[in-house]
Amino acid sequence: MPFSPWICCQLGAREHYAIPRALHKAGQLAHLITDAWVLPQSPLNLLPTPLLANLRDRFHPDLTQASVHAFTASLIRFELAKRIQKTLGWERLIARNCWFQQQAVQTLETVTPQLNSHPTLFAYSYAALELLRYAKTKGWHTILGQIDPGPVEEKLVQEEHSKYPTYQSNWQPAPPHYWDNWREECSLADRIVVNSLWSSQALQQAGIPGNKIDIIPLAYEPPEVAWDFVRTYPLAFSAERPLRVLFLGQVILRKGIAAILEAAQLLHNQPIEFWLVGSPGIAGQAKMHRQIQWIGAVPRSQTAKYYHLADIFLFPTLSDGFGLTQLEAQAWKLPIIASRFCGEVVKDRVNGLILPEVTREAIAQTLEFCLNNPQQLQAFARKTTTMSKFSLSRLHHHLQSLPYVHI
Repeated sequence: MPFSPWICCQLGAREHYAIPRALHKAGQLAHLITDAWVLPQSPLNLLPTPLLANLRDRFHPDLTQASVHAFTASLIRFELAKRIQKTLGWERLIARNCWFQQQAVQTLETVTPQLNSHPTLFAYSYAALELLRYAKTKGWHTILGQIDPGPVEEKLVQEEHSKYPTYQSNWQPAPPHYWDNWREECSLADRIVVNSLWSSQALQQAGIPGNKIDIIPLAYEPPEVAWDFVRTYPLAFSAERPLRVLFLGQVILRKGIAAILEAAQLLHNQPIEFWLVGSPGIAGQAKMHRQIQWIGAVPRSQTAKYYHLADIFLFPTLSDGFGLTQLEAQAWKLPIIASRFCGEVVKDRVNGLILPEVTREAIAQTLEFCLNNPQQLQAFARKTTTMSKFSLSRLHHHLQSLPYVHI
């Protein structure tokens, strides 16, 4: 099979740089172009400023020897300027996407003349249009990484916000030109990579041709300490040892949080605790009763503690491109209750339960089953997903199997 160099353009630390890492490991990553790259010895790691806190995740040791091009100082100037200008919401996000593409195209013009063959350009949705336009003028192959289910997801979220106006938030639908640009991205891409069947179906509902969509699950490498973890359950749950239900992620309506809160009310007299771990994205979140623990946002390094101590992971999302937290939960042998609108990690009644619908009744009934059948949870824990299905080598195999990549 001939060598095909890849260039990955990535805004942020999405998926822990899984795609460039997989390609680099196979010797096929020509360049990674990203917004920020902060080496462990960088003085930026010593600064306590909250503005720079996220920059500490902008590095991966697997890519130490890779050709990485980043614009860290420019990014800091950009973010400071937007904060001074009080630019928020979609305006700020779109401006950041445009800034990144301008920087990345300039870099492409500098680094690609040295390549001996036409590369494959990979870029993520919503920050890819100018990159794909440039690649097309050069005759390169183009792959769009679609990060979410697109406008279908937006419609679902809009309906949920209309249904629950008391949970005020700062969510707003994207401006029309955002979706116009996205459709052009989809048109310019030779292939569109999504992470789940649900995303593929949603894109096709939005008019994207199914014959150019490929489903590639996310890659995930569990922490070594999770490999030998053995999960146990009591013979019965009680007030002294309640069923511990973990929700971990953004506490927003898209994630099914309204149905969770209503289900908790239905189960108010049952020995169940709800742990809500993640940054709050709704208002009106009164501590409605003693069974709900609003833990809030925690550092990534502390999430393992909650996976470790919980009895079940609750993921009733209305729409997710995949839902990486499912793999994190499974790494800790934690059974999952999930909706159908995400990545295919749960096999119903094998390693967890799939909700028939995202409603308070469905969640309450499913949790009552778990409450009354701890031995079934033990069986689910023994059947957790084989992580080799989501390895970097598996990801690389999927990428190499895409049509047109080797031409």
